[in-house]
This record gives sequence, structure tokens and C-alpha cells, in this order.
Amino acid sequence: MTNPQQTGAASWRDYKELTKPNVVLLMILTSAIGMFMAVPGMVPLHVLILGNLGIALCAGSAAAVNHLVDQHVDEKMARTHSRPIAQGRVSNTQATLFALVMGGLGMAILFIWINALTAWLTLASLVGYAFVYTMFLKRATPQNIVIGGLAGAAPPLLGWTAVTGDINGHALLLVLIIFAWTPPHFWALAIHRREEYAAVEIPMLPVTHGVAFTKLHILLYTILMFLITLLPYATRMSGPLYLLGAVVLGGGFLYWAIELMRGKNENAPMETFKYSIIYLMSLFVVMLVDHYIFPVSTL
Repeated sequence: MTNPQQTGAASWRDYKELTKPNVVLLMILTSAIGMFMAVPGMVPLHVLILGNLGIALCAGSAAAVNHLVDQHVDEKMARTHSRPIAQGRVSNTQATLFALVMGGLGMAILFIWINALTAWLTLASLVGYAFVYTMFLKRATPQNIVIGGLAGAAPPLLGWTAVTGDINGHALLLVLIIFAWTPPHFWALAIHRREEYAAVEIPMLPVTHGVAFTKLHILLYTILMFLITLLPYATRMSGPLYLLGAVVLGGGFLYWAIELMRGKNENAPMETFKYSIIYLMSLFVVMLVDHYIFPVSTL
């Protein structure tokens, strides 16, 4: 139960926490790189700033809704029990207004200064995460993160469409990379937090099918992800530097997936989870550097 005596004592840090800033920063990194990948030169400055601002505001709004919906679950989990709504520092009304204002501002920015396609796609991803995943899929199926991961994979596409105004196959390839990355990323954390998810009856894969089954699927998805990350080079979207980075970084991910399978390192689930974040950030940064060092026209 939330503590009503603490309600109203919210600080700016509590509202910042509602937006899941670390998650949003990763999303904005991929959306910004999606923008740069869409053009051979520089992204127009107003698109770079306002596009990412609008996307970030909408992502923060979806995160706040997630806090609202999951508050009773958050109270019972060690990883989330100190969140502002779970502790009563931010009331449901305050969080709802905060989410509405942020989401409304984000959509207005995208509609007015970017383009309607990006705004509608951003709205679709917001609804997909905040409502379809958080309110339904998360509690309905152990494949929740596989299906719901599509919403979290959208930022590179949003960045691309913000610049070009249309959907390109290469933009969808960037989405596919994050879509394939999401299950092994979250399942590694779910193994580490298996007992907590079981206690709150969230049907994460380790809870419903066991740890060994989940470890196998992490390895299989990592292999699939590795192959998918080679496609930007195969389709001439990216050059040799990206290929080298994808192979080296993917090899690191495969190492941790195998280490997880071996079951000899009790820290392997969290180490895999941590590496997966470094992996995705590094992969997209290498892709961006390659884009300007080895432009497609010179390949």
C-alpha cells in the first residue's frame, strides 16, 4: 500500500524517476542515430533537437504510466519498492497529470515541428508500451517481452521518419536489431529476479518455464540477434567498421550467453544484463561512426 502521509512531498527527482531517465536516454541515443543514418550529411538541427525532445517526452510519459499501473507490484519487489508512487511521494493524480502533460507536449512538438507520420508512430509505441504491454501482455503471457518489445524497438524508426517523412527498409532493420536484442536482455534480468516476479505473479519466462529453459532461449535469441546485426553490412547500409564492431560486440554477447548456460557463475545473469546495455549502445555508436567514415556511396 502507498503511504498517504508522504503524498505531496514529491521533489523534482521523484518526477525525474517517473520518466525512467536511463531507459529514455538509451532510446534517444538510438533515435538520434536513426536520424543520422537516414541522411548522408548532417541532420537539420531543429529536427535533431525537437524530434528527440518530442520522442523523449512521449517515452517519459509512457514510463510514468508504467509506474502508475505497476505501483502495487513495485511495492513488493526489491528493485522497485523505492519508486515514487510505490512509496507515496507522488500521488496517482499527480502522476497522471504529469504523464498527460508530458505526452501532450511531446505529441504537439512532433505534430507541429516534425511530421504527422512520426507523431502517429510515436503515439503507437507509447500506447503499445504503456497500455498494451504494461496493462495486458506483462501479466498475460511469458512471451510478454517478446511481443511488447516491439514498442521499445521503435526509436530508430521514429528518428528516421522524423528526418525523411517516410518508412524505409533500413529503418525497419534497425528496429529488428533492437527487437531481437530485447528478449535476451530482459530474460537475463528476469533470471536474477525470478523469485520476486514469482511472488507478484508476473509470468516471466523463468517463472513459467524454469531457469534452464530461459537460459537456452537467451542463447538462441543471442545467436539470432548476432545474425541480424550482420544484415546492415549485407544490405550495404553499413561498412567494414560496423561489421567488425558487430562481430566483436556480438561475440561478447555470445560469451555471456554461453557463460549463463554453463551455470558456474552465479553473477552471470546480471553480468549478461549489464553487458547487453553496453552492447546495444556500442553497436549503434559504431554504426554511426561507420556511416561517416565509410559512406555507402564509396563501398
